[in-house]
Amino acid sequence: MGEPIYATNQLLMDVSQMKMKIFGILNTLITMYASRLRCIAKQCCVHKIKNAICSLMLLLVVTHSAATWAQAAFNFDSVRQIARERAAQPYSNQTAVLPESLSKLRYDQYRDIRYRATHALWRNQSMFEVQFFHLGFNFKRRVNIFEVNAGQAQPIAYDQSAFDFGHQKIPSDLPADLGFAGFRIHFPLHRPTYKDEIAVFLGASYFRVLGRNQSYGLSARGLAVDTAMPNGEEFPYFTDFWLVRPNSTQRTLTVFAILDGPSISGAYQFEIRPGAITQVEVNCELYARRGIEKVGVAPLTSMFLYGENQRRQYGDIRPEVHDSDGLMTHTGSGEWLWRPLVNPRELRVSRFLDDNPRGFGLIQRDRSFASYQDSESNYHLRPSYWVEPLTQWGKGSVELVEIPSDEEIHDNIVAYWISATPWTPDKPRKFSYLLSSFSEASQWPPGGRVVATHVGDPHVPGTFAKLPKNMRRVVIDFAGGTLDTLDPAQPVKAELSAHDGTIDDVVVRRVPASGNWQVSFRLTPRADQPVDLRCYLSLYGEALTETWSYLWTE
Repeated sequence: MGEPIYATNQLLMDVSQMKMKIFGILNTLITMYASRLRCIAKQCCVHKIKNAICSLMLLLVVTHSAATWAQAAFNFDSVRQIARERAAQPYSNQTAVLPESLSKLRYDQYRDIRYRATHALWRNQSMFEVQFFHLGFNFKRRVNIFEVNAGQAQPIAYDQSAFDFGHQKIPSDLPADLGFAGFRIHFPLHRPTYKDEIAVFLGASYFRVLGRNQSYGLSARGLAVDTAMPNGEEFPYFTDFWLVRPNSTQRTLTVFAILDGPSISGAYQFEIRPGAITQVEVNCELYARRGIEKVGVAPLTSMFLYGENQRRQYGDIRPEVHDSDGLMTHTGSGEWLWRPLVNPRELRVSRFLDDNPRGFGLIQRDRSFASYQDSESNYHLRPSYWVEPLTQWGKGSVELVEIPSDEEIHDNIVAYWISATPWTPDKPRKFSYLLSSFSEASQWPPGGRVVATHVGDPHVPGTFAKLPKNMRRVVIDFAGGTLDTLDPAQPVKAELSAHDGTIDDVVVRRVPASGNWQVSFRLTPRADQPVDLRCYLSLYGEALTETWSYLWTE
């Protein structure tokens, strides 16, 4: 089978004509299969016969959906119906077989192919404009993209002349209906005369958004399936998008999408609101094809190579290299938690149990250029992503996955929500949340916060005391909230605990040079066990800060 029928102009056929055409195709196919079934059985493997039948079934489902669209106004209910019908059928992989001129492109060659701004969708017609990504390099899956105007969905046709191939020779073997790999959204974020790139949907279910004065860093995803599981991770894809045409002054853009994978299908609605803090309201309805062991909702993916809590590696002159430096959560009970990220020696998975979480995110808290000394990557401008549930998510956990990495080009940090309710094919699941891309925000968290974590040698210079080899000195800096107004003489207390370790030599003081409140202590792990540490500052029994949570391992 080629590309699905809904990616062509057959969408615009009259319903009765479409049905007659389908019945004619079916009659031909049935006759053909009846006469050649014995030959097929001899020449083909069983799985090939199954694939042919599955493709035929998918054709029927998609065509039925197309007929429905022609009869009624297209909206999110239409997308939900398509997702339900997809999930009721076996999964069909829609990876395209690209011409060699595209499939063998190197990364730098692929980046040289640019969409011409003069061909942008809604050019000079609205505050939003959309440009498209060419297929090629690692992006080999065609994404079907439609425009919804006045309730009617029409496919956006591929046009080779809309692309500037740069130094590449323009391929002569490209099909006329090649399609796209993804798209990016532009909006006048910084000045009225130029439309900045504020969002990208490209590759699997990945998407990224930017607020004002930010540069791309971490990514969001539609869904994470079986991440960090022994049987390997499954990557569902956004296969179809519908871009709803905005009016000339509209500041919110609506995007519908279908997510599909071997285990699950889903309908998504994105309401994108650009600004100093760009926000995306996400509504999704998910339909499992089978029982799934682990589904990560609202997944975030980032990179942490090293930071102030880990020694500099690889002879790099930069003090820190990361897109995010911590996981922040706001629990259902109202507690704020901060877990500094690490680049572990072995795969590490941590779960933070919760009931109806109020939020979680991967945060780039250190905003000083001096901490990175990288004027090209601009890590100090990388955004933080905060996920705020808009409905009750029930019992479950925020899971943090930290993967060993030796290069900054690899994303090695993942965070998402896992529901305690098992995933079964007989029960659709709905989730709504607000994704915020921010640089600094006093409300996340509203009080004192951790601004630095240091772990090192416990020895004091000039002393010769024998200390355990596995002992470490841990120093935590807090700032913000009422902490900044406290006199250094105030009896601020460190509420410290250690599981599978002992703590001594605890000192709390305000540092005159920085104004930060600093907690210093010695940690001695028990044997070779990881140590789960927690600390927050209090005054007369009242919590002043978020809770620092750290998992120490050698």
